[in-house]
Amino acid sequence: MDNDVSAGSSTITIAGRLALGVTLLAFGLGYTDLIDGVTAADAVSLAHYVGGVALFVAGLFALRDRDAAAGTAYTVLGAFWFTWAVSAGAQVSDNAAGLFLLLFALVALSLTLAGGDRLGQAAYGLFCVGLVLMAVARFAGGDGLTKAGGWFAVAAGAVAWYAATAALAHWPTALPRRAARPGVTAAG
Repeated sequence: MDNDVSAGSSTITIAGRLALGVTLLAFGLGYTDLIDGVTAADAVSLAHYVGGVALFVAGLFALRDRDAAAGTAYTVLGAFWFTWAVSAGAQVSDNAAGLFLLLFALVALSLTLAGGDRLGQAAYGLFCVGLVLMAVARFAGGDGLTKAGGWFAVAAGAVAWYAATAALAHWPTALPRRAARPGVTAAG
């Protein structure tokens, strides 16, 4: 089995993915209503310090180590979480909140399309979908879309957490590829 643990296995990348994973899980679970009495507002402190400050600092360290992909991702996502946390509870219009989510969905889309390892792309892609759903919900006033966006954020958090844990524990991060047998075609 191909372990592919070299991709994203630096200490900074692992710490960043753990911070992102935990923050996404808390944020997403708050919007899903899965746990009685837990809302997105309960994730504000975690988003502020772990998602905002710790992720931003991890990004600065990654940039110092000339890891432009992780550095860019973590500093920008750290800014997102910090801004989300400090503005939570502020009175803004639904359209302004939707625009904020949509703009950061574009950032997550850029991170998805930038390449890198597949788990990183999957986490950013799932987060992008979650943010788009939440943005549309704010524009249109749909609670069902907000809850669906929360589930995508939970999935993104689980992928980010797995990527970090897999790098630490040397678990597989790539599916094994089947070797083609001589004389066998895809149809046969």
